[in-house]
Amino acid sequence: MSPKFKGTFVAIVTPFQEDGSVDEAALKRLVEHCIAGGVDGLVPCGTTGEKSTLTAAEHQHVIGFVCETAGGRVKIIAGTGSNDTAHAAMMAKFAKSAGADAALSVTPYYNKPTQEGLFRHYSHIAEHADFPLVVYNVPGRTSLSIAPETLMRLWSDPRIAGLKDASGNVAYTMQLVAAGLPDGFSILSGDDALTVPLIALGAHGVISVAANEIPAPFAEMTRKALDGDLTGARAIQDKYLELMHTNFIETNPLPVKTALALMGLIEENFRLPLCPMMPGNKEKLAAILRRLNLIC
Repeated sequence: MSPKFKGTFVAIVTPFQEDGSVDEAALKRLVEHCIAGGVDGLVPCGTTGEKSTLTAAEHQHVIGFVCETAGGRVKIIAGTGSNDTAHAAMMAKFAKSAGADAALSVTPYYNKPTQEGLFRHYSHIAEHADFPLVVYNVPGRTSLSIAPETLMRLWSDPRIAGLKDASGNVAYTMQLVAAGLPDGFSILSGDDALTVPLIALGAHGVISVAANEIPAPFAEMTRKALDGDLTGARAIQDKYLELMHTNFIETNPLPVKTALALMGLIEENFRLPLCPMMPGNKEKLAAILRRLNLIC
């Protein structure tokens, strides 16, 4: 069986209006921009989508709006994670009802559960939502990592459909692949700059930040890597690698939202505790965008 999720998935930003409300017109424009670029899927309300500062009503609205706007043209993996297991299960059920293809659920932050707690957390969500679940491992944000052995225990449930690997640890991915992935299970890079290396090791795609800005080149790079054309994929990676790194010169999603504003796709509005970039960093970002002909 082929992996359930394959290719380039965009961790789509949530644009805000000047008054702080969700900017639906800009969000629709961004969805169309990404789909026109040939991406394989969208991920609303992930880290890049600032789920943590959305109200519960806004969280559901953004997921539903992206699903409706996409209209089945690409797959949707909706960000539904929480450090409250019951809430995470409820949001995964909502994503299912909204028409998403899977739920992306981050390892519980702040609580710092044991590996047994992580196993029970994801088992509970999968059972109660009865919906494909992509585990999101991002220890840099949550201060803990789901162990490969714990993930392998979860493989007995076919609803555990994939992993977003933002560990930054190539050996972690290698260990999972070497163990023999179950049928249909997808490993998606959570780090743009590691997309090509992880695919070369057996991953199936990426949940990308930079694909907000450069959906067509990023989708082409991923396709080439998946087709075994690593030389072609590396050529695209080399061209855009500086942008991939600069998207993290300050806390994500500050740089990518700033870039999208400079490109005229959204307004440069943020919700506290996030705030506008430092002027020097913003100019570094703008210079890269100019070199890539993304802005004048």
